[in-house]
Amino acid sequence: MAWDAGQQRRAQDYYRVALRAAHAAGDTHFGANVLAGMARQMLYVNHPQDALELVRLAQDGVRTSAGPRLRAMLHTREAWAYAAMGRHAAFQRATRHAEDALSSAAGAEEPYWIHYFDTAELAGVTGGRLLDLARTDPHEHAAAASQEIRAALHQRGPEAIRSHALDWIGLAECSFLLGDVTGAAETTHHAVNAAARTQSGRVRQQLTQLYPYTVGRDVPGPLREARDKIRDLLAT
Repeated sequence: MAWDAGQQRRAQDYYRVALRAAHAAGDTHFGANVLAGMARQMLYVNHPQDALELVRLAQDGVRTSAGPRLRAMLHTREAWAYAAMGRHAAFQRATRHAEDALSSAAGAEEPYWIHYFDTAELAGVTGGRLLDLARTDPHEHAAAASQEIRAALHQRGPEAIRSHALDWIGLAECSFLLGDVTGAAETTHHAVNAAARTQSGRVRQQLTQLYPYTVGRDVPGPLREARDKIRDLLAT
C-alpha cells in the first residue's frame, strides 16, 4: 500500500520487516514473495539489475519447493527485469517459463497469498512488459502488447478494480503507438472511467504518462474529450 501510494522509503522499511519476519518464521515461500515485491519496487524506480538480483535470490531460496503459481510469478518478475534492460530473448524465455509453470497450477495446494496469480494476471503483466518494449519499438511489440492486455481484461473479475484501470491505460497507449486514433480515444475514455473508481497513486501516475499522447494540433473531438477527462480526474 505504501509503495502504491508513492511512499517508496516507507515501503522499503515494511518490506525489510516482512522479510525478517518470514525468516524468523522459517517461511521461505513468503520470503520469496517479499523479495519479489522488493524487485517490483526496484523496477518502478528504474533499477532493473537490482530487481533481477532480488528475483534470483528469491528463486534460489525456493527452487525445489515452490508451487507452480509462485514459480510463475517469480518468472514474470525475472521477465520484467529483462524487458527493462532491453534483453528481448531473455524476456521471452522467462515468460515461457512462467506460462509453463502456471499450466500445472490447477489443483495445486499453495498459500492463499499467491492465489491471485492466474492466467489473467500473467497476461496483464506480459502485456505491460511488451508495452515497455513497444515504447522504443512499436512496430515490433505494440500489437502483441495490445493482444495480451485485452486477454487480461477479458479474464479479470470485477473485484480487480486497480488492475482494470491499469489495463485500460496500457491498452490506450498501445492504440496510440499503433496509430489507431479512434481506438485510442475510445480506450482512453474507458481508462479514465476505470481510474475514477480507485484512489491508486500508481493509476494516476500512469494516467499522467498517457496524457501527452492526447495533446497536439488537429486532435479530433473524441480525443479532446478524453484529454479533458484525464485533466479533470488528475485535478481531484
